[in-house]
Amino acid sequence: MPASTAGRPPADRPPADRPPTDAPAPEAGAARPTAGRPAAPRTPYAVLALTALAPAAWGTTYAVTTELLPPGHPLFAGLMRALPAGLVGLALARTLPRGEWWWKAAVLGVLNIGALFPLLFLAAQRLPGGVAATLGATQPLIVAGLAVAVLHERPTPWRLAWGVSGVAGVGLMVLGPTARLDLVGVLAGVAGTAGMAAGVVLAKRWGRPPGAGPLTLAAWQLTAGGLLLLPLTLAFEGVPAHIDAGATAGYLWLGSMGGLIAYVLWFRGIGRLPVGASAPLVLLSPLVATLLGLALGESLSPPQALGLTLSLTALLAAQLTPGRPTPEGHRTR
Repeated sequence: MPASTAGRPPADRPPADRPPTDAPAPEAGAARPTAGRPAAPRTPYAVLALTALAPAAWGTTYAVTTELLPPGHPLFAGLMRALPAGLVGLALARTLPRGEWWWKAAVLGVLNIGALFPLLFLAAQRLPGGVAATLGATQPLIVAGLAVAVLHERPTPWRLAWGVSGVAGVGLMVLGPTARLDLVGVLAGVAGTAGMAAGVVLAKRWGRPPGAGPLTLAAWQLTAGGLLLLPLTLAFEGVPAHIDAGATAGYLWLGSMGGLIAYVLWFRGIGRLPVGASAPLVLLSPLVATLLGLALGESLSPPQALGLTLSLTALLAAQLTPGRPTPEGHRTR
């Protein structure tokens, strides 16, 4: 990250997890340069595995929404997922933004939370889960385009090709002749996906302020997004007339594992991983949604099974960095 932290590390980050100094440091697991062969950065797979838990948890959103939550209240669902989790995170982190991070945290909170959550729930309520998930699976391609414009980071042809293949695989899984395409649901899904893609790129560009760990960043954004949703919910929806035990369990799951815990893991990961490595992880959301559909009694046709295999292959292949051998004795300048 661009800023360094002096003194003791914050409570939400272990001492070994220090932000890098102003001089760029090699990522964990990166190959060391050798004579005659340029260094090829490698993905730190332990960080990748923990980061992957976040989109996997987000993949449960559709099943929880349709099976447990009261219908017709996307704003309230977003509010319950964001604000309580954000306040708990603030109580644990005990750190407030300073200086320019007041508006940066607000912008990221709107993109990643305040706008995303109600749009996500709206798409989940108006579209079949797989169709909504397919719209979300286009995020790696949006991130790749924004990374070129904002970060001047060009995606490798390898990752770009596998990103397109992953979207195609998800499309085979969920877009059949019986797919019901509601215009409002499609627009909500596309807007939410584009907003979160912008949030990923901006978070990578801005890094972290000194003394702020992943828990702090997650708490700031969840709180900012929740505070945005609070007046909108009261003005346009209100509280559902009946919240039973199942709905309560659904809100608790979405606010904990699908909210605070997932976002801590996500912000920790995107701060350490290249954009090209973290973006394809969102393919896990439609994959998990599909597997939950199978558990609820759905079945896969042969094209859908092919799409599932293609998506899993693309997800794994996108994390690999093919090395380009250098002729013996040739030294890169």
